Amino acid sequence: MENHSYQLKYTSYASAAELNEEDAKLLIAAREAGHRAYAPYSKFSVGSAVLLENGEIITGNNQENAAYPSGICAERVAIFYASSQYPGVKIIKVAVTAFSKDFPVKAPVAPCGSCRQVLSEYEKLHHADIELILQGQEGGIYRLKNVSSLLPLAFTSDDLR
Repeated sequence: MENHSYQLKYTSYASAAELNEEDAKLLIAAREAGHRAYAPYSKFSVGSAVLLENGEIITGNNQENAAYPSGICAERVAIFYASSQYPGVKIIKVAVTAFSKDFPVKAPVAPCGSCRQVLSEYEKLHHADIELILQGQEGGIYRLKNVSSLLPLAFTSDDLR
């Protein structure tokens, strides 16, 4: 028997004022996308902004449906659009913001499991880290070096061989 452990490392910032201009711009784009979310059921709006290697910023937001499994998260909306419109272009970083009119979102919100898996797929596809920048409605910001830090035992194409 062998015991193993895993440690998550991330950087936290008190506010967007501590970020560089590019990262602050990405967070603003994510927040603006979140304001266009369709979230009538959860009242939990999420926005995402994807920075591509070619400099393009693609945004997405959560899209809910009365049949809950039929909705889709902000991260996947942005990533799938980016991949369909800019095939083969690396994703450099993804910003995710969340807020609600019904309650304060006091901490950064990380991507759900499905979004982590999709992000992991693109990280592996392009053989490059995808940096994550996470912010809630209030409070600080988290920056993670890569998706694999959130999904250390990801299911990948290697598992299908």
